[in-house]
Amino acid sequence: MSDALKESVGRYGVWSVGLRSEDPSRRGELAETAAELEESGFGAVWLGGNSAAQHAAPLLDATSTLTVGTSIQSIWQHEAADSAASFADLESAHPGRFALGLGVSHAKLADQYRRPYSSLVTYLDALDAAGVPADRRFLAALGPKTLELSRDRAAGAIPYLVTAEHTAYAREILGEGPLLAPELAVVLERDADRARALAREFLALYLSLPNYTNNFLRHGFTEDDLADGGSDRLIDAVFAWGDDETVRARVDTFFEAGADHLALQIVDSEPRDTLPRAAWHRLAALLP
Repeated sequence: MSDALKESVGRYGVWSVGLRSEDPSRRGELAETAAELEESGFGAVWLGGNSAAQHAAPLLDATSTLTVGTSIQSIWQHEAADSAASFADLESAHPGRFALGLGVSHAKLADQYRRPYSSLVTYLDALDAAGVPADRRFLAALGPKTLELSRDRAAGAIPYLVTAEHTAYAREILGEGPLLAPELAVVLERDADRARALAREFLALYLSLPNYTNNFLRHGFTEDDLADGGSDRLIDAVFAWGDDETVRARVDTFFEAGADHLALQIVDSEPRDTLPRAAWHRLAALLP
């Protein structure tokens, strides 16, 4: 992958649904927030959900060094030709600062879902033909075949809702060169009952999606761990929660397992499309 891109994203980024919007009235708020994140030391922003490349434009316009990536752009809802055109526009305006994160989403969320791996390969072929460089795209990879594709046809992997153990597994498949940038959900709450309750509320959607539950089962969890909103063991492996020292220690486990970069997502009681600016500021202050 591009060493320049790997250096530019740094060790920490922010993963957020709220930072993507097509509402013109929010452009100023988004720009101001992106500038704050850059000033706080975050190297990247990952636009959560099925984000389109054009959502990155106001954030890139408002900053000078921040990398902005999609995490992820669904291959079912965005044609490869359109993705390539959007990439070219952003690359022309902000050279080297946009990362195209792609994924196959889920059968429950995409009506046209079929042969996901083969469809992803075909999509990458189309991007190649359109001139989108492999070292500027990333794949939301969980299983071995897609991790291998991240190694061979992309700049690396951006796995979502994973553990440090999965990170070690992914690093073994990727090897040393590709970027490994897992997402990690953070609950800035010291009370165990409150923290786990927030985590379970957040996790409910994902426990209905086989791509995630199958991945948990592949990596040592059981059906009992997936029941009733998730066992304490599952919650504590997937989320970083507690006081500052405990959160820092959980973050460290991902780097020790082989992560190059962490995309940190704040989980709290607010709607997911809000901008937790105070929490991001606190998070930046506690990171090593």
